[in-house]
Amino acid sequence: MAGLSVGFVGLGTMGAPMARNLVHAGFDVTVHNRTRSREEGFPQRASSPAEAASSADVVVTMVSDTPDVQDVLFGPDGVAEGARPGTVVVDMSTIAPDATRTFGERLAERDVRFVDAPVSGGSEGAEKATLTIMCGGEPDDVARVRPVLDAMGAKVTHVGPIGSGQLTKAVNQIVIAGYFLALAEGLIFGMKAGLDMDKVLDAISAGMCRSAVLDMRAANMLNDTYPLGFKLSLHLKDLGIALDAAKALGVELDLAGMVRDIEQRLVAERGGEDLSVLASDVRRRAGL
Repeated sequence: MAGLSVGFVGLGTMGAPMARNLVHAGFDVTVHNRTRSREEGFPQRASSPAEAASSADVVVTMVSDTPDVQDVLFGPDGVAEGARPGTVVVDMSTIAPDATRTFGERLAERDVRFVDAPVSGGSEGAEKATLTIMCGGEPDDVARVRPVLDAMGAKVTHVGPIGSGQLTKAVNQIVIAGYFLALAEGLIFGMKAGLDMDKVLDAISAGMCRSAVLDMRAANMLNDTYPLGFKLSLHLKDLGIALDAAKALGVELDLAGMVRDIEQRLVAERGGEDLSVLASDVRRRAGL
């Protein structure tokens, strides 16, 4: 797309298809990834985050956790070293809101703008460019990067100042924690009762319990197979962020805490599987 060049750092399960969608949309994209082999197939590759940022109007970062974002932005050969004044950095990782605000302040000292824009939709949404994107930042900065975000997502919402995107993502992760566990318990109950689960799903999918989780993950839970859409280990990390923020706010999140405890039991052996693997714990306790 004429007029905007993009540096993209982080080509994992989510980042790689997101970057490909930007290329397909016509943006001038330069990529960098710590594991350099993941850059193969992209037309322009950079040797460091700094190099990826050096000629970019917009720099997108998509990595795993708060320390990774700090390293990518401010470590040796980080984005901050290469970004020009006026560049907008868009962090699409899911990280701690307080750290997000600090990163924005540090970049502002270099006259580099910052938007936090975490996503929901899993690897399917990343592949299909149907992600939900929650943005925190100044209105002008969000508007400037909106064409880039629109090429990766179907729903882009500016929710407030820097940090608001991460807080909104925390709300999302708290809610889906309950959805996944509730769906697992409902389906395993139905199986244990000997119901025809195809008919059960047909019945309940037309009522109030219909959700994306039901539509996209019920089959995983019924089949006891959990192909990756969004890693259990990453949701556990996200719930930790949400629960830390809730503690600071004086909010008790009993259900989220319960899901975290189940995920902690599963993560060592099944952390690389989809979050729907929560059903395996419910199955085990039900004797299925």
